[in-house]
Amino acid sequence: MSTHYQALILGSGQAGTPLASAFAKAGHKTALIERAHIAGCCVNEGCTPTKTLIASGHVAYLAKRGPDYGVLVNRDEVKVDMKKIRQRKRDIVDSFRGGSERRLKEAGVDVLMGEGAFVDERTVKVRFEGGEEKVVTADRIFVNTGERPAPAKLEGVEKLDPKIVLDSTSIQELDEVPEHLVVIGGGYVGVEFAQLMRRLGARVSVLQRGKQLLPREDPEIAKCLFDILKEDGLDILLESQAVGIEPHGKGFKLKYQEGKGGPEKELIGSHILFAAGRIPNTEALDLSAAGIKTNSKGYIATNPFLETSTPNIYALGDVKGPPAFTHISYDDFRILSHNLLPSSSSSPTPKSSTTNRLVPYVVYTDPQLAHIGLHEHEIPDRKTIQVAKMPMSYVARALETDESRGMMKAVVNRETGLILGFTCLGMEGGELMAVVQMAMMGGVRWEVLQRAVWAHPSLAESLNNLWGFLE
Repeated sequence: MSTHYQALILGSGQAGTPLASAFAKAGHKTALIERAHIAGCCVNEGCTPTKTLIASGHVAYLAKRGPDYGVLVNRDEVKVDMKKIRQRKRDIVDSFRGGSERRLKEAGVDVLMGEGAFVDERTVKVRFEGGEEKVVTADRIFVNTGERPAPAKLEGVEKLDPKIVLDSTSIQELDEVPEHLVVIGGGYVGVEFAQLMRRLGARVSVLQRGKQLLPREDPEIAKCLFDILKEDGLDILLESQAVGIEPHGKGFKLKYQEGKGGPEKELIGSHILFAAGRIPNTEALDLSAAGIKTNSKGYIATNPFLETSTPNIYALGDVKGPPAFTHISYDDFRILSHNLLPSSSSSPTPKSSTTNRLVPYVVYTDPQLAHIGLHEHEIPDRKTIQVAKMPMSYVARALETDESRGMMKAVVNRETGLILGFTCLGMEGGELMAVVQMAMMGGVRWEVLQRAVWAHPSLAESLNNLWGFLE
């Protein structure tokens, strides 16, 4: 016998959990299937735990910098308790997860802790941990199963002690600081963990295949971050590719090639972090049984209304492909709740979609790298734009706090004066980016920000001065 629901959600990430609660509160019989833990990647393995760990790294960094501020401490006596850092992270994750579980229960959602797979376009079979199975049907089905780190692919890696082969999840469970961490991949995940572990006391080497860190960013931003990380003591090898690895003592010997056609070199390390990609959690869903189409990388294909190729089946969050950000997943929830649930408003509103959605993001290096809108390299006709660049060392607040590393960059339309894109690699870059994002959302010209009266001394008042560098 099967149980029928009006709404069925597969995966309890930052889109699925609030969507399940919203449908249940609206009077729809709702179930949520989760195979691992409530609240998804963000709370359990992503934003919440990693930014908690990074906060500990920042404290260690500031403690060592005490003499720079006239606070006399012995830099060599700053000690790190990795088990305490890990426990603090676990406690915060448990707190956040508990809140999600409580909200689902209060909303009346049936939570099925098992793994779901499609039988047909309206039927899902749930397999529980003990081997028991349950069949459920639904009028609408929402897939929010997310993605995970890509498996390590390197000749010889299977011969290593599994405890020293890390991904973005397992590295958070270390109970000691690595002696020498080698990071494969110079993207957002790689640089965050690389800087964190360096600040906690590890020697760190980063291998990046491309010509710059963070390939999505404009070259001068990537170069600025490169210089900051080098100043922090990281060894960064650009245009370098790992070609093989073998056990060496308690660690490993990594063979890599630096540059195209260059000679092979070696690195001796204690731990290796693979941070060079993620893959969607779709292989166990049997999507073909429901006629759900995917792209070449396995992500579920959707239209701007988050509809899949099968009517009444939707996909939300990372499982539908990039951009893979928590705030995008949550906006996916808002789109579907707006379009599918009745509104209390008496006047009809247009359907929501992902079309022209502004996508902000923050990389939690120190300083933060925040961006909104277009990058300069994404605009084909340079004649239509003006670009402003200003170092953070021109910002009074950054100088007063001795956190003046980094730069700001803005791209504006030459004719309209509207802001097309903004990047801040600087102290609290995400907060400053949000100010510019508000201007972009409101169609405010750059001149309005230049003439605004900002509080002094604040980071926002840098928006008086940035525009003086427009070219």
